[in-house]
Amino acid sequence: MEEAITHTAAHGVDLVPVVVLLAAGVFAVPLFKRLGLGSVLGYLAAGLLLGPSVLGIIHEPEAVLSAAELGVVLFLFIIGLEMEPSRLWALRKQIFGLGVIQVVTCGGLLTGIGVLLGFSLPIAFVAGMGFVLTSTAIVMQILGERGELASTGGQKMVSVLLLEDLAIVPLLAVVALLAPSGATESFGTRLVSIAVALGAVLLLIFLGRRIMNPLFAALAATKLREVMTAAALLVVLGAALLFQLSGLSMAMGAFLAGVLLSTSTFRHQLEADVEPFRGILLGLFFLAVGMSLDVRIVAENWVIIALSVVCYMLVKAVAIYVIARLLRSPHAEALQRSVFMSQGGEFAFVLYTTAAAAGIIDAPTNAILTATVVISMVLTPFGIAGLRFVTPKSTPSMDGVDTASNLRGRVLIIGFGRFGQIASQPLLAMHHSVSIIDNDTDMIRAASRVGFKVYYGDGTRLDILHAAGADNAEIILICVNDKASATRIAKLLRDEFPLAKVMARAFDRGHAIELVKAGVDFQQRELFESALVFGGKAVTLLGASQEEADEVVIGVRERDNQRFELQMVGGAQMAGRHLLLSNAVDQARESGVAVPPEGAGEALEESRAPASPLL
Repeated sequence: MEEAITHTAAHGVDLVPVVVLLAAGVFAVPLFKRLGLGSVLGYLAAGLLLGPSVLGIIHEPEAVLSAAELGVVLFLFIIGLEMEPSRLWALRKQIFGLGVIQVVTCGGLLTGIGVLLGFSLPIAFVAGMGFVLTSTAIVMQILGERGELASTGGQKMVSVLLLEDLAIVPLLAVVALLAPSGATESFGTRLVSIAVALGAVLLLIFLGRRIMNPLFAALAATKLREVMTAAALLVVLGAALLFQLSGLSMAMGAFLAGVLLSTSTFRHQLEADVEPFRGILLGLFFLAVGMSLDVRIVAENWVIIALSVVCYMLVKAVAIYVIARLLRSPHAEALQRSVFMSQGGEFAFVLYTTAAAAGIIDAPTNAILTATVVISMVLTPFGIAGLRFVTPKSTPSMDGVDTASNLRGRVLIIGFGRFGQIASQPLLAMHHSVSIIDNDTDMIRAASRVGFKVYYGDGTRLDILHAAGADNAEIILICVNDKASATRIAKLLRDEFPLAKVMARAFDRGHAIELVKAGVDFQQRELFESALVFGGKAVTLLGASQEEADEVVIGVRERDNQRFELQMVGGAQMAGRHLLLSNAVDQARESGVAVPPEGAGEALEESRAPASPLL
């Protein structure tokens, strides 16, 4: 086998590492996500397995990590596209307030921990400040998967991450000062370095404002998708290279380029072009981090590494929690932030490597610190998975909200979202007494501000239905926006309140059939009538009279009713399909395809019926 691999490498591109890395991601990530451990841990575990410490399939993880860092660069570019300058300006207090407080406080504490662990002060400073730099890739990836990037807590974490990315620049300068050869560097040289860095920032801002938009407009006129994709990558990698050559962070260059293009008309096109590369390279980055974990060094220095991991993560998490609470963040948000950001990050590798090159730390110390950061990154998904067991369940604020009790309305509405609000208007116009319950306290308070009295109550509970007056109501409207809850409420009403007439909001055709079987007297698909009116208006805009449009709409409604009855009686999802108008015949004729006789393809279509009924 080894001879075959060697022969392949000698006579062409060695695809073995590429195939192995792709296979690791394809199989490990879905498995770990299915186990509830997240994709990041799947990549890290697969990388550890493939690396030199275990199977040894990949012998040079440093080379993979160097290329995979582009994943972080592309990731920050996409984040920048979402951060319009006005939005970034709105976060300035969090970035330079909360961010600075957290970095300085945690850095000082972790430096002290390093001294207690036996490191000299310069090494303790480098080790502690490296661990302060949280993994942007891990936190942003997990926030994105959980849909919390736009939440209040998510925005605060993003702000701190941005500040930490900025902090790598002065930290690298401090490392240069701490280096034994740093004393030989003149003040003028340092001043030139600062001027070059500022010049790079100003140059990128100028290019972003004056050059990039006209450039993309000219390229778009060519209508060549591959050229636009190449241009998008050129912008990202060019900005990263500019900042790298200026002694700044590549990731910050890509982020700034994204911010400058966030208001561009080509923003969504750029995001779509870069996204596939971002996903693959970011996964490769996590694989490379897993490969970098040297099991031999961990085994030889397990005591100091274990102490470092525990002390650094615990002290950093406690500090983040205390800072969050002092700045009046809720307990749950502070706890979440402390767990999410308790690990070291990818920029620690940059700082440690620079410190090693400058002679501040030796190779074994670099390996120990790197292993400490990697292990902390590996432990983070476990901590996040366990967070749900200690996070207090959020309880809705009942300020200004009354619970349902002894209501006596002739009409009971369950659920007061958009559907329920509109449905209430004809009833109120006829001066009927209407009782309303909902389980969304924010919506209840909003409704009270415009004159509605809505009571708090969960319609799926029998005791709440009694308290809401279902015993006395002549008609009950189920207007909740959850299919399962609506069906459950319908069954409860059928069994416990058989004298009440029940109407229900249906999600789709399949749900409508469920509701009818559950005993409701009338159901209405939530989009059906509005879509009919919409289609009828389209007919009039194409030249039909209003009478013709009304007649067509009535015909569609009648065919739909007939089809629904056939489905209820026959039980087949595609029953009455011949009543459903389709454009397939017209499309076939326009394409010159022979059209089969009417009904000839119905049996075939029945066999290909989707899992749920159409329309």
